[in-house]
Amino acid sequence: MKILVVGAVGETAGLVVPALVARGADVRGLVRHSEQVQIAKDRGAGEVVVGDLGDIKSLDVALADGVEGVFHIGPVFTPNEVQLGLNMVAAAQRAGVRKFVFSSVIHSILDLPNHAAKAPVERALVNSTLNYTILQPTMLFQNYAASWTTILETGCIAEPWAPETRFSRVDYRDVAAVAAIAFTEDRLAYGTFELCARGIHSRPDLAGKLSNTLKRYIRAGTIDRSMLTDAPTDMIKMFEHYDHSGLLGSPLVLESILGREPTTLDAYFEELAAARRREENDPLQAG
Repeated sequence: MKILVVGAVGETAGLVVPALVARGADVRGLVRHSEQVQIAKDRGAGEVVVGDLGDIKSLDVALADGVEGVFHIGPVFTPNEVQLGLNMVAAAQRAGVRKFVFSSVIHSILDLPNHAAKAPVERALVNSTLNYTILQPTMLFQNYAASWTTILETGCIAEPWAPETRFSRVDYRDVAAVAAIAFTEDRLAYGTFELCARGIHSRPDLAGKLSNTLKRYIRAGTIDRSMLTDAPTDMIKMFEHYDHSGLLGSPLVLESILGREPTTLDAYFEELAAARRREENDPLQAG
């Protein structure tokens, strides 16, 4: 099966490419810029096309020549995210695509812009002729990879919402594995799946886990939102919501689909710590 992966060089969709290749799929990556072509190929994409979700003609070109599946994830906090998703659903139907996997978000019914932008795309899929699978991952472990250096340098894990708010979380590599299953097996067809790892944690809980992993004290802090002058308004609204409500879900679905326990946050933190140790011991061999 040839699958078009939207955003094949992204921090999330980029993890789907190797998961699909591992299951024998042919991947065509969709990227926005020509300089990203080689990056997508390095991740395993056999073909790469340059296009734009806002350019209908470029989507028709990207879906030509035997594409049977589409993996779509929207560009978060983009004002026209809904329309971009609807464009891809419509293009997939025109091209006669057989399977469409949409990476949405947990609780897409929430009255938050980044959640509400997913609901119309979900609705379009349910009302389409496509064989669809909707994935609803919660907050991602990968967020901590981005802040890992800061955590190590400051001895503090800080986020711009109340520290006591609790969240379910998930490793997006496990989400990518579910996406690959959806394309290469039939058991997830026409399903909507909430995807969470085990554990519901507040920021002090995370600080405790980090302290255990790093063998040093890590404290829980809070980022002053007034300092986030470049953050989109919709992102600030999300942080304000998190002051009193987290994103909570059950690990049962993900465990059932994978047939194993999903990656734990403890294991993920240890992985980040081990990678940093390798980098410090031998920078040329790190990773």
